[in-house]
Amino acid sequence: MTTLGRLPYPISLTGEGIALREWRSEDLDDLIALLDEADVARWTPMPSPFDTEAGVAYLKRAHQGRITGQRIQLAITVDGGRPLGEVLLFGVDAGLREAELGYLVGAEHRGHGLATRALSLLSGYGHDTLHLRRLLLRIDPGNTASTAVARRCEYQLTGEAPILQEGPYGPSSLDTWELVVARGPGRLERLRNVAARRYGRRT
Repeated sequence: MTTLGRLPYPISLTGEGIALREWRSEDLDDLIALLDEADVARWTPMPSPFDTEAGVAYLKRAHQGRITGQRIQLAITVDGGRPLGEVLLFGVDAGLREAELGYLVGAEHRGHGLATRALSLLSGYGHDTLHLRRLLLRIDPGNTASTAVARRCEYQLTGEAPILQEGPYGPSSLDTWELVVARGPGRLERLRNVAARRYGRRT
């Protein structure tokens, strides 16, 4: 049983036709290609332009967060190779047994269900292994692609007040979505297979 004092490191997760793995220093060029992009700058607080200096700093922060057990930050791949996006779990509250998740997919890799599958896989890990009860997403309501991913993974919009986020193009207002995992196998089974139903795979 994993406790929430320190998140496990290293880890890799596979399922739904994808493999989530730790970032590597040799991923720098791919990382820059993923994050130096208009939609990423619009919907996230990433620096823009996202250049080599930003990429090196990003990988350094990611590694530090991983080795200290503060967050899970994994590259989305098909086979453990080239990164196509990223999925994160962070902001863990051990008392409330909740955490926030996030995800992004590079522009040229969108439309293949990668974000849905990655979020489904990490959400299942958060419940099964980390024993988290409530999983959260913070999404700008204008980011319709991201809200569609949340809905496909059975997250629901809450009535919580919007959260202000500063980004390179100014502030944005983030809505909170939640997945409260009920006891019993029924809801968990639906969570595990949510991407499978859409993309033709089952666990």
